[in-house]
Amino acid sequence: MLPELRQAFNRNYQPKRYQALLEDCARQARSPLEFRISETPCFFPRSLMQQIVDTGAELTHQLLGNAAFLKASEEAVPERFRVPHCPAHPHFMTADFGLVREDDGSLAPRLVELQAFPSIFGMQAVLSASYSRNFNLPEDLERLLDGHDDASYWALLRRVIVGNHLPENVILLEIEPEAQKTLPDFHVHEDRLGIRTVDIAKLKREGRRLLYRQGTRDVPIERIYNRAIVDELERKGIALPFDYRDDLDVEWAGHPNWYFRISKFAIPWLHHPAVPTAVFLNDSYDGKGRDLLPEDHDQWVFKPLYSFAGKGVQFGPTDAELSSIPQDQRHNFLLQQRVRFEPVIETPHGLTQAEVRIMYVWPDGESLQPVISLIRMGRGKMMGVDHNRNQEWVGASAGFCPQAE
Repeated sequence: MLPELRQAFNRNYQPKRYQALLEDCARQARSPLEFRISETPCFFPRSLMQQIVDTGAELTHQLLGNAAFLKASEEAVPERFRVPHCPAHPHFMTADFGLVREDDGSLAPRLVELQAFPSIFGMQAVLSASYSRNFNLPEDLERLLDGHDDASYWALLRRVIVGNHLPENVILLEIEPEAQKTLPDFHVHEDRLGIRTVDIAKLKREGRRLLYRQGTRDVPIERIYNRAIVDELERKGIALPFDYRDDLDVEWAGHPNWYFRISKFAIPWLHHPAVPTAVFLNDSYDGKGRDLLPEDHDQWVFKPLYSFAGKGVQFGPTDAELSSIPQDQRHNFLLQQRVRFEPVIETPHGLTQAEVRIMYVWPDGESLQPVISLIRMGRGKMMGVDHNRNQEWVGASAGFCPQAE
């Protein structure tokens, strides 16, 4: 892709610039980076990136325009995690795509996952700018989407995350934040928006209000930028000082219900050339949709609906492994057609796959807006940085496009 840019970057690559990139990112994030950063950014034709952006938006609107899906997705939220006052649309969306080679030789996106949950908006902005600065990339390469520059990008995030509140009354909510690999991202949000990061287990409740401790005082919380993932709460058995079902005097930037509603749960509801066949495991046992999957189990991917970072994903599951899932749990798993993605990034270690995440923001009263891409490079079965250890020229990267083609 964009061979002149690719070859020029590879030819001029210097390890000292990569080291400067890592040091620059760690300095801006006030924290060491616990996930691998790729040695290279990725250069995409503008038309291909726009196709990926448009596809993610089409899929999102297809779901929100489907009354049957909206009803089913509302019912899919576990009762004990059902938060009142769910808005009509999520504030954040991410859409992950791999690239396949079509019969005519062109590249096209194929959906990996949709998730109505915020991604690392802060750290990704830092990383993309650092690539540009430390590798002296051409000035006509754009790293943000939809015409945004750094100022408009953060102004939009401030509208959605902070809203009309004082920053001290807005928190980024996470589980044991100091132990999360995404801690650098939290620090960037703190520095750019003036908000605090708070451990969900350390909140305090007084009547209908939530508070957090700042020094010697309890500060009321008016808006929550939600980064806490429920399956991690469950896995760790964390006791909370409030109940998700409580009708509290607090706004959510990223309402928790949307984490369940638009997730892997949504994929079987989609009908689009970019979406591989997918069926719920319980439906497949009831004879619904399993015949649409390839006969060869090696062409299947088995996924839990509510997990992050590829936890529990299995390629080529056997009938015995599928039948071992208790019957009353099968609705929480997905069978999906496996798509083999095309390696498209030329590196000194060979051609490498690139999974493209488009990150969208959706302010109240406005439209869904793409703001930045996140690229994950890998040469293994899975693209997450945890699945490409002990390799070079893989890991988290950033996408760049020429201003014009």
